Amino acid sequence: MAFSIQRARSVGSSVLASTLRGWRGSSASRSVQQPPLLPELFDREGCAHCRFVREALTELNLDVRIVPIPLGGTRFRTRLMEVSGSDQVPFLVDPNTGTQLGGSDQIVQYLFSQYGNKSAPAQLRATGPNVLKSKLATVVRGSRGLEVRPSKPVDQDLTLYSFESSPYSRLVRERLCELEIPHKLVNIGKQQRADVGPATFRLHLGEYKPLPNTKRASMLAEVGNVQVPYLIDPNADVKMFESDDILQYLNQNYAL
Repeated sequence: MAFSIQRARSVGSSVLASTLRGWRGSSASRSVQQPPLLPELFDREGCAHCRFVREALTELNLDVRIVPIPLGGTRFRTRLMEVSGSDQVPFLVDPNTGTQLGGSDQIVQYLFSQYGNKSAPAQLRATGPNVLKSKLATVVRGSRGLEVRPSKPVDQDLTLYSFESSPYSRLVRERLCELEIPHKLVNIGKQQRADVGPATFRLHLGEYKPLPNTKRASMLAEVGNVQVPYLIDPNADVKMFESDDILQYLNQNYAL
């Protein structure tokens, strides 16, 4: 019973965090194409400014390699210092254009200009009201996804299917950050009305069909479902759904 109450509170606060941000990072572009090389984002899940960048990535339907930089973490801090000259996040490295860029406003505008051919929406800019809402989203989560937890390093990056506003995916992203586990973040935001709602109760009639030639269509063909979070760990040949199961797996295999 205690675990169920704790679980309900955790999911509830994650829903509230997404609500505070107006559920930005839910929908995904139908037209933006993934570049050939994977951009790299030095990120802290609970950071208010990093959140703007991840929201932009979902809305542009772009995948990135997440390099977690939790407070107190040392695993990737030296590399961040080498490429940026500081330990501040967010910081983006885009090998497709040779761009290295810090600051959420600069990164978000770059992403929309380079890959979306348009200006960034006002809701993703670091204005006073937007930053306040993003900071409140961190507060309601009890500042999870901010500070490092002792962990074992991974030999190969993990892969996480997610979209930024997903309350259940947030729980996993927080833990990956705390454990300093680098991962490919595959964004599969909603691209049509039929994508809206949980995997077992979407707002459509009949069989669920993602838009053809999309990441959602590929996921459905490969694993028989389109649901997040979905974790792939090549180090142990593990593939799994459900945030509870994923968190337990990460704790058992990587937390110290």
